[in-house]
Amino acid sequence: MAYEVKNFESLLGTKGFSDQLLKNHFTLYQGYVTNTNKVADALAVMAKDGKTATPEYAELKRRFGWEFNGMRLHEFYFGNMIKDGKAIDKKTNLYKKIVSEFGSYETWEKDFKATGAMRGIGWVILYYDAHEGRLFNTWINEHDAGHLCGAKPLIVMDVFEHAYMIEYGLKKADYIEAFFKAIDWTIEPEMDSWIE
Repeated sequence: MAYEVKNFESLLGTKGFSDQLLKNHFTLYQGYVTNTNKVADALAVMAKDGKTATPEYAELKRRFGWEFNGMRLHEFYFGNMIKDGKAIDKKTNLYKKIVSEFGSYETWEKDFKATGAMRGIGWVILYYDAHEGRLFNTWINEHDAGHLCGAKPLIVMDVFEHAYMIEYGLKKADYIEAFFKAIDWTIEPEMDSWIE
């Protein structure tokens, strides 16, 4: 069954994100969905035809993680946002865990923003490691490399240039501030059930 493009047009009009920036970003995301399906289909045909020992099959296998994670990370990113943002509830397990791990919410936020402001392109993810009950702000350089195995992404911020250059040029820190104002912390009930 093919993956379907999710509609994030409800984000149009979000302060700090022009409609042009968002529409371009949605188009890029749609390409990841399309390519995830194309690669999955091509792999299935090659497997059926007994071509699994070919270099082409090997390269498509390697490419699948890039396309799939590009699709999924964009879904997390857009899914974390809402037009006017929603503040975190200080009574939640997530808030309490952030304070426990980082000393304060403000310290966590400063660390997350500093991670996003690092030179380079990629993603910043607040991960929850359920195995040890820990939170980590993590830099992901490429879609398919650097993820914390088994950890759940809670907040995902895109820091590839396409996420901000049209609007902010080289002012990545201004983009990060706009992103924080658009975070939808009401998605946390699902997250909150993960956190002990």
